[in-house]
Amino acid sequence: MTWHEINDVIVITLPENFDMNANLGYLTREKNECMYEIENDTITKIIAIGENRSLVQVSVINNEQMVVQFLNESKPSEKWQREEIVKYIHEWFDLDNDLTPFFEMAKADPLLKMPARKFYGLRVIGIPDLFEALCWGVLGQQINLAFAYSLKKQFVEGFGDSIEWNGKKYWVFPSYERIAQLTPTDLADIKMTVRKSEYIIGIARLMASGEFSREKLMKMNFKEAEKYLIKIRGIGPWTANYVLMRCLRFQTAFPIDDVGLINSIKILNNMNRKPTKDEILEISLPWKNWESYATFYLWRVLY
Repeated sequence: MTWHEINDVIVITLPENFDMNANLGYLTREKNECMYEIENDTITKIIAIGENRSLVQVSVINNEQMVVQFLNESKPSEKWQREEIVKYIHEWFDLDNDLTPFFEMAKADPLLKMPARKFYGLRVIGIPDLFEALCWGVLGQQINLAFAYSLKKQFVEGFGDSIEWNGKKYWVFPSYERIAQLTPTDLADIKMTVRKSEYIIGIARLMASGEFSREKLMKMNFKEAEKYLIKIRGIGPWTANYVLMRCLRFQTAFPIDDVGLINSIKILNNMNRKPTKDEILEISLPWKNWESYATFYLWRVLY
């Protein structure tokens, strides 16, 4: 991680194959997003490190440097906390990953060459917080994206913390400690099924008990982590792979039954029917070890 500080600003050196416009294109795809705000190519967001809440603005200069400014006197005084913020941003934008082999592979791939050219420099945008990633996976099950975003907004505004700045509220995702103390009745105002409420509270309780954590999963290989997640009530193969891809950064994560992935392949191949699972497995053979990036780029074709 290469970064330095100038007064109250952190400057992070960006890797090659990074394009902020491609990433902003993804981040602005949904108007109802409640975890950050984007204006004039600048992201405003709270980054929580333990109990510490920092309201930051993130912008990029020439795709070479990422500038992190602290608002509202929320700069942490301890250097290790600022280091954790840099680490969070690296996780969020997958900055430690050299994408050169992915672009080499994609250039020659009949399905990926167009998205890789069009969205060049896009990273798999991460959700570094495991509880947030799992909740988002559960909330998004079997509903359209717009409805999933409205559920997330209700959940965050109902149970998360916020910082007010310039007349606007910025939110922190609810902590698993808080959600672990609730019952499905407490979530009744949110327009999700009782079952989803049960799943989310169950996951929060598992995490609060200490038997389930990001650190624990990171010690496992991909197959072990996938198996472990699928054993948890409310997490099927799709949610497990989604979380393995966006939070735990397993590049082989591949939500093969994903509707968006299936539709994207259908569109790009001009098919008048959905591709079968076997067809997708065959198409994806060249993507080995880059399945998560291939999926993310194919999703991007749809909106």
